[in-house]
Amino acid sequence: MKVKVLIADKFPDKHIQQLKDLNLDVEYSPKLGENDLPQAAKDANILVVRSTIVNAETINSAEKLSLIIRAGAGVNNIDIQTANKKGVYVANCPGMNSVAVAELAIGLMIAIDRKIPDNVVDFRNGKWNKAEYSKADGLLGKTLGVVGTGKIGLEVIKRAKSFGLDIIAWSRSLTDEKAEELEIERCKTLDELFTNADIISVHLAQTADTKKLINKDLISKMKNGAYFINTARAGVVDEDALIEAAKEGKIFLGLDVFNNEPEGKSGDFTTPLKELKNVYLTHHIGASTEQAQNAVADETIRIIDDFVNAGKIKNWVNRIKQSPAKYQLVVRHYDKPGVLARVLRLLSEEKINAQEMENVIFDGAETACCTIKLDSKPSDKLLEEIPSAKDEVIHLSLIEL
Repeated sequence: MKVKVLIADKFPDKHIQQLKDLNLDVEYSPKLGENDLPQAAKDANILVVRSTIVNAETINSAEKLSLIIRAGAGVNNIDIQTANKKGVYVANCPGMNSVAVAELAIGLMIAIDRKIPDNVVDFRNGKWNKAEYSKADGLLGKTLGVVGTGKIGLEVIKRAKSFGLDIIAWSRSLTDEKAEELEIERCKTLDELFTNADIISVHLAQTADTKKLINKDLISKMKNGAYFINTARAGVVDEDALIEAAKEGKIFLGLDVFNNEPEGKSGDFTTPLKELKNVYLTHHIGASTEQAQNAVADETIRIIDDFVNAGKIKNWVNRIKQSPAKYQLVVRHYDKPGVLARVLRLLSEEKINAQEMENVIFDGAETACCTIKLDSKPSDKLLEEIPSAKDEVIHLSLIEL
């Protein structure tokens, strides 16, 4: 039986054919929405999405589902907790659209400075307003504060330098050494960055730790006339506080994301942001260039190929960062049937759970070494019993983690 792949968002035609060439059963339904997925994904082994929400109902109803791929970087549109409970892999395609998002971030900075959208609107309406649109400050010499120095943040930094911007940055992972290497200034806190930047560009993934990380207090520290650019995720910002500051005319906003975005590809929407003249908003298109989409599609195919043909999960995002195991059992043994089965049976009899296990074969395939991470300590009796089978176990050791 062929592996069924359901693609629930736009995907390049040539890449769909590449998947079919892998002898996969491919269903391409780019117009599916969140409420359509539970039924549509019922028989899918692999689900590929971009912005479409994969909720708990979809994951619970798709009994054959093994892998969900976000054809992009952020995975906040996927119910990770339910995927964890069902043992469903979640993978993404980080870095493939970094250049595209960085280009849009820089574009929004220029658009605000030169009021490009307003220029165009007046042009469409036959209104000449050169006096008003000749008042731009220019970007040269301004201080850009980059929030998040992952792949997208780094691409923004690279491009901002060519505009003569002075760059400061904050990230939990940014060190003084890395900042020196990048020839930028590291801010120790977000307070420092928000206080000193003329332009702020946000490039954070949305997680439990970053939810509304940019709060009212930080926004209140922004300079009068500062630009706030967000091409990351709406949820990392307190949008109400952002709107309040924009209403006061204190700051300018260049946004590619906002709360309660329409899920569909077209249609009407409402947001208090659209009433504000000092807000420019694009339609969540940061990653939507042909170059980026082809790169993401290439990576998606690599993930699927590895999974189907090698059992490997590339870019596995819901793998536990660190096992809660307290002990590690190392068993050097003869490579023959039944050895590890006996070890696991003895552990099971003491109700000890093997949380992680790796078995590596020595050259010649006569012996092997198995590392087993355990949730509790085996008894002394068990530690004597396992190596008692001299024709099976060469050596046994227990490490407290």
